[in-house]
Amino acid sequence: MDNIAAAKLNNDEIFDLMKQFITEVIGEEFVEEMDITMESSFTKDLEMDSIEIVSFSEKIKAHFGDQIDFTGWLSNMDLDQLINLDLGTIVNYIEECQ
Repeated sequence: MDNIAAAKLNNDEIFDLMKQFITEVIGEEFVEEMDITMESSFTKDLEMDSIEIVSFSEKIKAHFGDQIDFTGWLSNMDLDQLINLDLGTIVNYIEECQ
């Protein structure tokens, strides 16, 4: 777990961290062409496939450790919720769990 995770991050810091993880997963060349916002959908706007979403969730787990049960949270969603999942929802979830 990174040292940053020990301190409570605010909404903007979590958003920036999630953008960093997205960049690491899908590549900087793709991210440069996108306007990533809190409303960005993982499947529609970011066009992330299931393998990329799994890689993204692994980065969250590696950073926050047991503090955030991201995989468990995702597993409680139905298919429509997963398809429409946006970055803001994830940022808010992480902020609540800290």
